[in-house]
Amino acid sequence: MENLSALKKMYENLQSESLNLNIERGQPADENFDVSNPMLTIVTEKDVITPSGISIRNYPGGPAGLPEIRELCSTLLGIKPEETIVGNNSSLALLVNTLMWALLKGMNGNSKPWVHQKPKIIITVPGYDRHFTLLEAMGIEMISVPMEGDGPSFSKIKDLVESDPTIKGLIFVPTYSNPTGETISDDKMMALASMKTAAEDFTIFADDAYTVHHLTDNYDEAKNIICACEEAGNPDRAYIFGSTSKITFSGGGIGFMGSSASNIKYISKLFGTQSIGPNKIEQYRHYKFFSEFPGGVEGLMQKHAEILQPKFDSAQMILNEELKGEDIAEWTNPNGGYFISLDTKYPVAKRVVELAKGAGVALTPAGATFPKGEDPNNSNIRIAPTRPSVDEVKKAMKVLCTCIKLASAEYLEK
Repeated sequence: MENLSALKKMYENLQSESLNLNIERGQPADENFDVSNPMLTIVTEKDVITPSGISIRNYPGGPAGLPEIRELCSTLLGIKPEETIVGNNSSLALLVNTLMWALLKGMNGNSKPWVHQKPKIIITVPGYDRHFTLLEAMGIEMISVPMEGDGPSFSKIKDLVESDPTIKGLIFVPTYSNPTGETISDDKMMALASMKTAAEDFTIFADDAYTVHHLTDNYDEAKNIICACEEAGNPDRAYIFGSTSKITFSGGGIGFMGSSASNIKYISKLFGTQSIGPNKIEQYRHYKFFSEFPGGVEGLMQKHAEILQPKFDSAQMILNEELKGEDIAEWTNPNGGYFISLDTKYPVAKRVVELAKGAGVALTPAGATFPKGEDPNNSNIRIAPTRPSVDEVKKAMKVLCTCIKLASAEYLEK
């Protein structure tokens, strides 16, 4: 690694370029959105009545979504149509509503509302900042467990849930976890499905946002949590969530969720008190687009991978060129998803983000992958190379690597 004086000069040269680059959030690029543009006009006046006989312009249809799109989304979740609900554009909204009804009414088969029990939920770290935000807003205490390369630490989860009846659930990302990109092993999934819990209504909330977001043919595939719970004799233990936010349009997609048929019947009735039903026009638009796209959803995701893989490859190339062998950082190389997770050797993540901002590169705030934004090691940085162009990714990564070197050198000089 260059000495501190040389690194400061390199950083000053970067500042003089007046860059304006962003690798902060996992947003698709416009090229990704363009792949789905035909969906904008695919529904016409001829489509006002679906093959199942439902009018997409009128109220009737029910809170669980159109039969056509339920069947299609059930295949994405790996379950049955009757185990699936399709809503509007946000899987996070479906997760929030499910948690809200648990607080107010309790879970299926258990009439005790969580709100009177001071509930706690286990979350994984590093993890998804929006999970932390919604749990904090709901007044639900979070208990952190670490990710281990093949999913969350089962030994820690087991010890927690066996002894504390106020621990009501676990929220995690099973496939290409945000931000680490790891996928839970089959053994851990079955262990979660079958473990003994002090809370009779302990529930697993699996946010499978990236399940079809493969970057290469060497892709990960997590065991289905709903099927695992059924095999383990706990069929009502889990809910799974997904969306098309990074498959079609981020602001105009559809969200979907799955659970046991019994749970879906229970939660659908509660969802039905909030709304007569979701946007059937948007649902049918997606159904027609997916059905007519060459290769279906799989073919569409191959198109996305062709756009995204060069960006991830470029990010990995720069990281290896600039940091490999320096012993100041380590990072993930996922087979899919939207992020790369980097950990600095020294507690300098906040300084790295500050330096990057000063050189015109926006990064996710240091600590965002931990509850309350507090990374105890001040080391984790989430990298999102998905929206910028390949050339912009390369430049942003070179800036990031320089900032990591400079922050590390500053720390060692103290």
